[in-house]
Amino acid sequence: MDFGLTDEQRMIVETTRAFVEAELYPHEAEVERSGHLRPELIREIQGKAIEAGLYAANMPEEVGGAGLDTLSWLLYERELGRANYALHWTCVARPSNILLAGTAEQREKYLFPCIRGEKWDCLAMTEPGAGSDLRGMTASARQEGDDWVLNGTKHFISHADLADFAIVFMASGEEETPRGRKKLITAFFVDKGTPGFSIREGYRNVSHRGYTNSVLEFDNCRLPASQLLGEPHKGFEVANTWLGATRLQVAATCLGRADRALQHAISYAAERRQFGQQIGKFQGVSFKLADMATELRAAELLTWAAAWKFDQGSVTEADMSMAKLKASEVLAMVADEAIQIHGGMGLMDDLPLERIWRDARVERIWEGTSEIQRHIISRELLRAVGG
Repeated sequence: MDFGLTDEQRMIVETTRAFVEAELYPHEAEVERSGHLRPELIREIQGKAIEAGLYAANMPEEVGGAGLDTLSWLLYERELGRANYALHWTCVARPSNILLAGTAEQREKYLFPCIRGEKWDCLAMTEPGAGSDLRGMTASARQEGDDWVLNGTKHFISHADLADFAIVFMASGEEETPRGRKKLITAFFVDKGTPGFSIREGYRNVSHRGYTNSVLEFDNCRLPASQLLGEPHKGFEVANTWLGATRLQVAATCLGRADRALQHAISYAAERRQFGQQIGKFQGVSFKLADMATELRAAELLTWAAAWKFDQGSVTEADMSMAKLKASEVLAMVADEAIQIHGGMGLMDDLPLERIWRDARVERIWEGTSEIQRHIISRELLRAVGG
């Protein structure tokens, strides 16, 4: 395997990092302290991102995106991940790949406006009683003639307050399986302003200030059949086909934040003097740096290998779960050790470390908890021997 980057990949890394440092870092303190992302700031940075060719870069070239291969896309995500999450996710948006599953008419209405920066999407699966167990969802869709009627509640829906529409997954029936009756799931496009569809403020979150979550409520929300995404009762197939790499995206953004924390720790260990010498010369600090760098390198290699295999068509669920598990847990360790090296100053908001430390906590929960990732990995191991 060639571990070197191509000239194009190096350019992607350099261009994205320069944009992050020049256009995102200067606004981090404002967003962190206010917990709010001003609309005019969103539009300002969004315009610069579009001009720089960084907006919707995850999308194929034929629909107006950058057409990046998976590894190049994750290198780009790592650089964006260095900054405050609300800033990079909202202002340098990457529309959900699931939009590619839409019909030609749906692409015109939803996909292309998102790529042009005219609309934002959000994805609604999680419910108060159904997180990791998606088949446990109770929010429902029933067919009435040519229409579908939606009822129920979704929560923890990221940036739904900003989104122009939601991609919503609803229980639409049941099927018999060898393990008993299981719910069938159908996906829908639901536009903001649709009667029976309301969005209310979600929960205050310790992680990712400025990146909001909302509660979505459906009360006899009626949709025409043209609002289905994919076929009726095939929502899982749509999700599995188009959302497979999201765990790798989470892994990549974790790598960016972990590297930023590590670089702060290295610089401080070289500059700070105690007992007449640099603190980096004390084993208590130097061994921390060595462990942080080694674990981060291991997480990078797992993530880049999974990205390479994704494009070869040989990636497994376990490959992606290992990358997400390792990267999210390494971020937590690196952030914690970086604060320990800085001592009391590490907890002050003059530095980004306390934010990185807080933000790291959610990464082991969303897009599948660490426990779910371990379940996926162990299941694949056992299946190979008939378990």
